[in-house]
Amino acid sequence: MNILADEGVDRQIVDLLRRSGHSVIYIAEIEPSIEDNLVFDRANDAAAILLTADKDFGEIVFRDNRLVSDGVILIRLSGLSPDMKATIVTDAVSKGQDEFMNRFSVISPGKIRHRSNDA
Repeated sequence: MNILADEGVDRQIVDLLRRSGHSVIYIAEIEPSIEDNLVFDRANDAAAILLTADKDFGEIVFRDNRLVSDGVILIRLSGLSPDMKATIVTDAVSKGQDEFMNRFSVISPGKIRHRSNDA
């Protein structure tokens, strides 16, 4: 799966996704501190799902009707170690790749929710 990880995503998640065979562009490596709208543009340009831990992206998706063409995954795993987050996210993405496409999805402890941006 092609993924663009926002800079707020833990490095451990990016590393484990890469080791699991996913192609991950990491904003923290290429363009740290760019604006959220540019992150959306980079994800669309790369035909990648946007992976973020920033709730602001949810507001942009639904308020501005701005879904990344391949989808957005919001990580809501606060309180867990970065390694545990990496395992949960990588397992979810690897097992349900098609379920994330063209949707706004939220990964939280024990649960994954998917929603289209026109809901």
